[in-house]
Amino acid sequence: MLDSKNTKPAGTSRRELLLGTVKAVAGMALFGPASMAQAASKAASKADLRCGTQQGPTTPGMLDFFKRHGVTDICGYPEDEGNKGFFSTSDLEKCRDLCAHHGIKLAMIPLPFLSSSHIDHEKRPAILLGQSPERDRDIEDIAKTIEACGKAGISAVKYNMSLLGVMRTAESPGRGGSEYSTWKEAEVPQAKRQQLTRAGRVPETVFWQRIEYFVKAIMPACEAAKVRAACHPQDPGTPPGGLYGIDNVLGTVDGLKRFVGISASPYHGLNFCVGTVSEMLKDPAREILDVVDWFASRGRIFNIHYRNIRGKRGDFIEVFPDEGDVDMVAVARVLRARGYRGMLMPDHVPHHQDDPKGMQAFAYAQGYIKGVIQALG
Repeated sequence: MLDSKNTKPAGTSRRELLLGTVKAVAGMALFGPASMAQAASKAASKADLRCGTQQGPTTPGMLDFFKRHGVTDICGYPEDEGNKGFFSTSDLEKCRDLCAHHGIKLAMIPLPFLSSSHIDHEKRPAILLGQSPERDRDIEDIAKTIEACGKAGISAVKYNMSLLGVMRTAESPGRGGSEYSTWKEAEVPQAKRQQLTRAGRVPETVFWQRIEYFVKAIMPACEAAKVRAACHPQDPGTPPGGLYGIDNVLGTVDGLKRFVGISASPYHGLNFCVGTVSEMLKDPAREILDVVDWFASRGRIFNIHYRNIRGKRGDFIEVFPDEGDVDMVAVARVLRARGYRGMLMPDHVPHHQDDPKGMQAFAYAQGYIKGVIQALG
């Protein structure tokens, strides 16, 4: 699907910017100050869309697989020698040099914890549970990792602030015998909705306090090391009143806007998942471009999970990038128009019994990304 869908409403110069074509940018000068078109052109000229991935482990064989399929940058997975709970400079340099040997740049790493797992399975839950002094110990270890990233020349880390993990219902059939990850909120039994995790009841105000505590605590380390911290949205959003005693406060666009407002630091932002954010919307096809533009125009997108869905908030399936409701080419155009510099990477991919680890699907998604980048020039 390398031809963009016609989603431009008539008479909207803002939408012309979003679609990012040369014709649209030139046309803006007719409807507003010439500086608008000049600024858009200047931003686009600075853009650098990179074909990335985050599939691990980071081994020679896996790196060769990435390289064969056009990957130039990765979020790599270093080894924590000695199970220290943080990555040392030597841990990161070893991973960085391995990637470089295979012609790939180590652009980002995940934090050693704060993953997308359910809180009942998180090995170091103190930050998300608000447990002191344990969370201060864990934040100190994260600061050590960030400092090491700065010394090793790794410019970004990614993390999650997730209590419920990635919730899904039964899979849906897809093309060629594939199975698509699915979320149908209405299918969650009423009795199950009230079951609590080990976090207990976490009201919205409490969840925000824990998130803000963490962000404000790590920003000095990020600024000193010049390392960006990219938080993934919560997937999926929960209904009013939440599920399992928890409201996913980072499961709405307003919540994400509040999140980036916690700190004015340019090192505080998002691992922006196009699929997850689309899952927050009532009409993703019409709404997602404006959302991408809002965050990209403020420089708060540090990485892109480039995946597609069919459906809407509370009822969706995750599909191959060319067959969903979202015009993925238009998304890339918005990013380019706003001067985004970073990776477009696959995230969740469909599964098939002949491809149990999803590597065929990852290769397909990476090829799609490579094609989009080349088509945009």
